[in-house]
Amino acid sequence: MLHYRVILLIAVILTFGIESHAQKCDLILRGKILHRENDNSIEAAYIWILETRTGAVSDQNGNFIIRDLCPGTYTITVQYLGHKEIRQTLNLTGSTTNQTFRMEEESLDLGGVEVHGHREAVQTTTAVTSLYGEALLQSRGESLGESLKRVAGVTTFSTGNTISKPVIHGMHSNRIMILNNGIRLEGQQWGAEHAPEIDPFLADEITVIKGAETVRYGPEAMGGVILVNPPSLPTSKKHSTEINLLGASNGRMGNFAASHLGGSEKIKGLGYRLQGSVKRAGNVQSPDYIQANTGMSEYNFSGSVGYSSKKLGVEAYYSFFNTELGILRDAHTGNLSDLVNIIENGRPFTNADFTYKIDNPKQVVLHHLAKIKSHYHLNTDWKLNFQYGFQLNSRQEFDRRRGELNSRPSLDLELFTNTVDIFLDHNLKTNWSGSFGLNVIQQANSNIPGTGVTPLIPNYDMLNLGVYVIEKYLKGPLELEGGLRYDFRTFDAARFVSGELQEAELEYQNFSAFFGGLYHLSPHFAFTSNFGTAWRPPNVNELFSQGLHHGAAAVEIGDPSMVSENSLKWVNGLEYESEKVLVELTAYANHIKNYIFLNPTGETFVSLRGTFNVYEYLQADAFFYGFDLSGSYTFSERINGYLKGSIIRAKNLDERNYFPFIPSDRMDWGISYAFGKNSNPNSDRITIGNVLVAQQKREPDFDLAPAPPAYALFNLGYQKKLQLAENQLNIGVQINNVFNTEYKEYMNRFRYFTADMGRNILLKLNYQF
Repeated sequence: MLHYRVILLIAVILTFGIESHAQKCDLILRGKILHRENDNSIEAAYIWILETRTGAVSDQNGNFIIRDLCPGTYTITVQYLGHKEIRQTLNLTGSTTNQTFRMEEESLDLGGVEVHGHREAVQTTTAVTSLYGEALLQSRGESLGESLKRVAGVTTFSTGNTISKPVIHGMHSNRIMILNNGIRLEGQQWGAEHAPEIDPFLADEITVIKGAETVRYGPEAMGGVILVNPPSLPTSKKHSTEINLLGASNGRMGNFAASHLGGSEKIKGLGYRLQGSVKRAGNVQSPDYIQANTGMSEYNFSGSVGYSSKKLGVEAYYSFFNTELGILRDAHTGNLSDLVNIIENGRPFTNADFTYKIDNPKQVVLHHLAKIKSHYHLNTDWKLNFQYGFQLNSRQEFDRRRGELNSRPSLDLELFTNTVDIFLDHNLKTNWSGSFGLNVIQQANSNIPGTGVTPLIPNYDMLNLGVYVIEKYLKGPLELEGGLRYDFRTFDAARFVSGELQEAELEYQNFSAFFGGLYHLSPHFAFTSNFGTAWRPPNVNELFSQGLHHGAAAVEIGDPSMVSENSLKWVNGLEYESEKVLVELTAYANHIKNYIFLNPTGETFVSLRGTFNVYEYLQADAFFYGFDLSGSYTFSERINGYLKGSIIRAKNLDERNYFPFIPSDRMDWGISYAFGKNSNPNSDRITIGNVLVAQQKREPDFDLAPAPPAYALFNLGYQKKLQLAENQLNIGVQINNVFNTEYKEYMNRFRYFTADMGRNILLKLNYQF
C-alpha cells in the first residue's frame, strides 16, 4: 500500500513539475502613458496588475515596463493625480505585449494641487532638444542665437558680437522658423544681420526641432523649427514672481527682467502673466582693442491672459520688442584702399574709447505681436482649435551720411503679417491620433518714403494658403507618424528704379510630406528615423535685392528668375540613457535642389557713402550631411562630465566645390563638481568647460579673406542656490574666454574687420518667490 502511495506522490510531483516547467513566466508588458488632451507624456503614472500585485511607474517619456509575467488574462489599472483611472483587461500570450494608455483629465478640488493651462505637445519623430530649468537659467542674458549654441548641431550666423541668429544643420534665416508662443515670428528675417525679434526671458522652455517640418508649419520650416514657449497660465489660485538681474564686464552690460503669473481667486480657470526686460550695453572689447559703435539697448514686454475649463480654452497674448543696435564703424570704409587695408590688417585701425553712445551706422527695430487662441473639446476624442496672429515689424537702418541726411534712415521698412490657423485634433481611445489643418498667411511690406535712397527690396504683398494632414500611430515602444501638405503662394512686388516702375507677379505651389518612426529598443535604447520632403520659394531679397544693404555693409544683388528650393532630408537618432550615462547621436543627410546662397563676387562698389564688397545670390544643387553628438557621464556623487559636438559638410554639386558660411567642426566638453550629491538639484556647482572649433578648410573658391585659424576657449562657471524660506535665490558667476584668447569665428560676417569678443565676466542673480 505504501508502495502505491509513493508512486502516486511521485506522479503528482512530476505532473506539477512538468506543468510548472511548461508555464514559462517570462512575458513582458511594456507601454506608454499619455495625456489624452494633447499626447504629452505623463511621468510618474502608476501602473498596477491586480492579479499579481505588481506594478511600475512611468518615466519622463511616459514609458513603463513590467517583466516576468505568465500567460493569461490580467486586469490593469493606471492612476495619475487629476486624471480618471483607467481599468482594462489584457490577455498576454506573446513574449512582449505593447499597450498605450491615454488618460483623461478629471476636475479635482484638492488643497495644494497646482493645475496649469494647456500647452500643445511637440508631436514629432525627428530629433528634438529642449532648453529648460537649469540649462535655461544659465543662458539668461544671452540672445536667442547664443542661448541655442548649448544644443548640439546648433550654431550662429552673426554680424559682429551683438547680432546673431541660429543655424541648424547649416540652415539659417528664412529656412528656420521661430514660433513665439505658437505664432510664427515674421520680421525682416532675410538678412544675416537681422536678429530674431524675440526676448528669451519670456520663455520657460525653448525647443529645437532639427528635421524638415514644412508639413506642420509651412515652407519656411525646411531647415528646422525653434519653439519659444512661455509658462502655461495657472488655472487656480496661485501667484509666483521671478526676478533676474545680470551684469557683464565686457561692454559693461546691465540686464534686468521680471515676470509674474497668477490665477484668479474668484474665477476658477482664469490666469494671467506679465513679463518685461531692459538691457543696455556699450562698446564690445576684443582682447587688444575696443570695437567702435558696438553698443546696444533693448526694451521688451509681454503679457497674456487666459481662461481654461474642461471643454473650452481661450488665451490672448501680446509681446513687444524694441532694440537699437550699433554696427561696427570700421565695417563702413571710405574708399577702396581703406577696405583692402582693413581686410589685410584684420583689425580696426582706430583705437576707440568705451561709450554707451550709439551712432550711425545702426539699426532700430520694433516688433509687435498679438495673438488670440481658443480650443473647444467637441467630445473626449476630438478638439477644434483656432488661432489668429497679427504682427507689425518696423525696421530702420541708418548709414553715415552728410548733413541732415544723417538723421534719416537709409532703409525704412514696415511689414504687416496676419496668420490664421484652424485645425482639428483627434486622440482616439485606440492607438491613433492626428491633426487636420488649414493655415493662411497674408503679408504686406512697405518702404516708408523719405530715405532718399532706392529701396533695397520692393514693396510687396504675399498670400500663402496651406492645408495639411498628420496621423500618428502609437503602440507601446513603437511610434509611427506621417503627414502631407499642400501650399499655394502668390507674390506681387513693385518699386520705382530711376523713375521707372518695376512690377512682378509670381506664383509658387508644391507638396511636402514626411514619414517617421520611433522605437524603444530597450528601456535604455531608443531609435528614431524621419524622412521628409520640403520646399521653399525664394525670398524677396533673393529675388529683388539691388543695392547697398546698410546693416551688412555690403551690396547685394538678387535674381528675379530664381526658382523654389526642393529638399529631401533624412534624420536618424540613437539615444542611450542609464543611471550614469546619457548619449544622443544624430546623423542626417539633406539633398537640396536649387539651393540659394549669397556668394562674394570679389568686386567692390564705390559711392559717396564709402566702398563696399559686392555679393550676389546664386542657385546650385547642394548636399548637406553631418553628425551631432551630446552626452553626459556621472563619475561619482559629485563629479559629472558632458560633451557636445557637431560635424557638417555642405557640397556644391554643380561646381564641385563648397558653399560660404557653413559652420566648421566644433566640440564643447567640460566637467562639473557638485558640493553636494549630483542628484540634489540644490547643490552648489562649479563647471569648467572647453570649446574647440576647427578651421573651416572647405571654403568656396573665392572669399574676401582666408578662413580664420582654429581656436580653443575655456569657460568657468559657478552656481549657488539659497533656500530663503519658501523662496529661492540663485547666484551665478560665469567667465567666458577665461584666458582672453583672440580669435575669429568663421560664421561672423565681420571677421574680415575685427576679432570676436574677449574675456567676459558675468554675474547673475535669479530670485523666485
